[in-house]
Amino acid sequence: MPELPEVETIAQNLQRGNGSLPIPGQSIKDVLINWPRHIATPDVDSFRRRIHGQAIQDVRRRGKYLVFPLSAECLLIHLGMSGDLLMAQSAEPPGRYDRTVFHFKSGWELRFSDPRKFGKIILTNQPKSILSKLGPEPLSSDFTPEVLAKRMARRKRAIKPLLMDQSFIAGLGNIYTDEALHRTGLHPLRRCNTLNQAEIQSLWQSIRDTLCLGLDYHGASIDWIYRGGDFQNHLRVYRRTGLPCPICGTLIKRIIVNQRSTHFCPICQPEVPK
Repeated sequence: MPELPEVETIAQNLQRGNGSLPIPGQSIKDVLINWPRHIATPDVDSFRRRIHGQAIQDVRRRGKYLVFPLSAECLLIHLGMSGDLLMAQSAEPPGRYDRTVFHFKSGWELRFSDPRKFGKIILTNQPKSILSKLGPEPLSSDFTPEVLAKRMARRKRAIKPLLMDQSFIAGLGNIYTDEALHRTGLHPLRRCNTLNQAEIQSLWQSIRDTLCLGLDYHGASIDWIYRGGDFQNHLRVYRRTGLPCPICGTLIKRIIVNQRSTHFCPICQPEVPK
């Protein structure tokens, strides 16, 4: 699933253009919906009618959502498990997995490619009702070690599923959680209420360092559904089962945590703290 660095990279590419027209200022002429379930709200007919003629004023990211303020409402796009957004000229052949396509008056299109069909699109005049449910942004100046400690103190969950809970922290997923936990030396099943102050400080720093590194490399291009990123060449543990830990040389192990593949070093990340 695209996580904070991948979604932020897409937002920046759309903002700047990067080989195409920048998306701010584009006026929506029509929308082609090949997969009606993409549209979470409103219904498809209302969506087409309401979005017609609206201009995209900006693009930004909140958690794993792409946020497009429009001239009258707000468009939210969640990429799901496999989604990608790409600007293309209308004359270019469509992609095999282009499920929803926004046609602009300029002759350009925004194509939502979604092979696994888990993405969703929301048109609303109250985006805060959705986005306010998300936890703090981990790279925000408001997200401090003290904030992390306070939020963890009220919970007793295993640390990995807690970090992946979007209502706890926004933007982390499987890749960056595994990587951050390895940097901190925390086992993914360690209970969050057992962490001491030094471990919380280290976890906070590791989350930020891992995400910043992911942004530097424009995200990870791990599956054929991703494009452009290079972070996959700098991973410590994620999808490195049976390969040596870059710190101690012990072979990386894989377990299932909350139905998600989880990768860790059994020496650097002991289940029982030393």
